[in-house]
Parts: sequence; C-alpha cells; structure tokens
Amino acid sequence: MSEKVIDIHDLYKSFGTNHVLRGIDINVHKGENVVVLGRSGTGKSVLIKIIAGLLKPDSGSVNVLGKEVDTLSTVDLRELRLKVGFCFQNGALYDSMTVGENLAFPLKRNTPGISNEQVRKSVNVTLEAVGLLKTIDQMPAELSGGQRKRIGIARTLILRPDIMLYDEPTAGLDPITCTEINNLINEVQRRFHTSSIIITHDLTCAKDVGDKIVVMKEGKFVKQGTFDEVFSTKDELINEFYDYNFIQ
Repeated sequence: MSEKVIDIHDLYKSFGTNHVLRGIDINVHKGENVVVLGRSGTGKSVLIKIIAGLLKPDSGSVNVLGKEVDTLSTVDLRELRLKVGFCFQNGALYDSMTVGENLAFPLKRNTPGISNEQVRKSVNVTLEAVGLLKTIDQMPAELSGGQRKRIGIARTLILRPDIMLYDEPTAGLDPITCTEINNLINEVQRRFHTSSIIITHDLTCAKDVGDKIVVMKEGKFVKQGTFDEVFSTKDELINEFYDYNFIQ
C-alpha cells in the first residue's frame, strides 16, 4: 500500500450544541480517490474544510502530507494549502475576470517571479486538460454550469496540488454533464497523480470515481470499502441511502 497523504483519527467538531463530526477516522493513500458519501447536513463539507485548514477541529488528529494541520503557523498553513486544492461547489470564479485571468490569478499570486510566458503556457495546458481551451477569453457569465465546474477544477489544478478536495462536484448538473465531470475527476487523478477526497450525495459519482467509499451518517462513518463492498449489505442504514438515490 502506498503512503498516506491524509490520516485522520478520532476527529470531533461541534458548533454550539450541534455535534457535526463525532469520532471520524479516515485515511487517503497517495493516488487514491476517496468518496465521502452522505446526505446533506451530515458534516461532509465540514470535514474537508478542516482538512484544508479552513476550520479548526475540537479534538482529534488531522495529518495532511505529514503535517498536523491544527498545529501549523499561519505561514506553514499557507504553504500547505498550496499543495491542497479545494474545488468549491459553485466553482467560485471571479465574474469580472475572463477564464484565462481566473486561472492566471492564483498562479501569479503564489509564484513570485513567474514570467508572463510561463503563466500563459500553464493556463493553456491546464485549460486543455479540462477540455476548455476555447473558453480562455470568455467571461464566467457566458459559461454553462458544467463549464463553470470544469473551470473551477482547472483553477484549482493550476498550482499542481498533491491533493484535490471536491465539494459536491456534480450538484445541480444534468446526468450527461455529471458523467463528464466524473470522467474529468478520473482524468485529473490519472494525468496529474493527485490524491482526492470527493464529497457527494450522488451515488453515480461515487461509483464512477471512488477507489474507496466511506458512508457518513449523523457525524459518523457507518461503512467503508469499495462501492460493491459498501452496498452489498442488508444494513438498513446503507440500503436506506441507496434507495434515496438512483443509479441508471
């Protein structure tokens, strides 16, 4: 088994009386796509925000790329975040910038001394990787929902992170576009050798992209394994979730 790039033990997080994460254990190995599957409000997004250092845990150990995230200084945390790409649910593009400018912005901000030619080349290569080089001069408002998702992934990829965190990558998309996004997640894993956590409640996404599936319910993991291992069960908690979804 390859090295662990994310290793979490006994993670707890509450907001007042709302106990969101209640003793989470999870690890992600190098090059692995791990899907965290659960209904809305189960704590999935809180988990990846803690991994990215956007939220602090109440207790437990969160080790990312060999670093204990909640003990890092501001400078060290900023450095770690450059290696952890966070793909927000809505794409989080700047509406006043073209697609090319959206990709160039994090590269220029985080790579002092980079030349305009290097920026242009990296933007072109990354847009080509997500199949949207032709949109380089378009504004986000001119893009479809699926294109915005792909550009959001490209903007995260531009810094060549070791880890990708996807927050509901197929939410709000039609079935054909969902398949395109799923294929892109797999292509990113293959081409850029990323390790990923994919947060979703979409079973088709889970089946298509997950090397390992972890089912989350009420702040706890109730089952993990391959897709077939997880859903070959008489467990009512799992079957209830399966019935809540639909697979073609």
